[in-house]
Amino acid sequence: MDLNTVTDLVPTADPADWREGDAWLAGGTVLFSYGSQTLRRLLDLTSAGWPALTVTDEGLEIAATCTIAELYALPGTVDPAVRQAWPALDLVRRCADSFVASFKVWNASTVGGNIATSLPAGPMISLTAALDGTAEVWGPGGARRTQPVAELVTGDRRNTLAPGELLRAIRLPAAALCARTAIRRLSLSNLGRSGVLVVGRLDRPDDGGALVVTVTASTRRPVQLRFAAGAHPDAAGLAGAIDAAIPADLYHDDIHGLPAWRRDMTYRLAEEIRRELATTDGGRP
Repeated sequence: MDLNTVTDLVPTADPADWREGDAWLAGGTVLFSYGSQTLRRLLDLTSAGWPALTVTDEGLEIAATCTIAELYALPGTVDPAVRQAWPALDLVRRCADSFVASFKVWNASTVGGNIATSLPAGPMISLTAALDGTAEVWGPGGARRTQPVAELVTGDRRNTLAPGELLRAIRLPAAALCARTAIRRLSLSNLGRSGVLVVGRLDRPDDGGALVVTVTASTRRPVQLRFAAGAHPDAAGLAGAIDAAIPADLYHDDIHGLPAWRRDMTYRLAEEIRRELATTDGGRP
């Protein structure tokens, strides 16, 4: 779609340059598909030259401008020792595949854009929230803040980003990347948007041994259930925790799935994940 109200393309990653009528531009796949009648300028973040992916002893930093294609390639290109140490990298391709999009989209769409758009089915939200990702946000006047991705997204196309703020990077801690994981996804059609996407994570004993279940797509915002080592739930306990954490009105409602279906499938997939990870924990399914 043409953005025929836009008069300027400004190469900048400085929030001080933002003014009313501006939009940050990375891949632009959502911006150009939805259109706008109010935008006057696009602030081009791709001019910043941020490294797409940075691996350190502390974990993985993903630039907001990192494309889905760049992230998808990571498990096959990272040092073999890192790949072995971080089994949770398996989630990268599973979540990227949830886009059900062509390579053309993957080469343009960005991780930061998917999170900032804040659709319930955003698979980069699912990935980064499930791995305790922390967003670094830049604001006008040199302001800097960090916030868990699971808290940054607050609803359907809603988040805590204020006017002028931009998402600079997402950091995934090594402890979460070292964890065992399981993922389940359902859609009403083979090539449809995710109706339910649940990720489970079992941390190593050295990292606390917690069981973390992250629910996305079925809910309007990410919901995390965290169970300490020694307090991992049985089937009834998990169902009770879901009851307490997800009220009926938090389930999403659109053409990709009714709330009642999303709710039922959330319980089903979460229990499948609990059973799968319990076998690695020596626990009782």
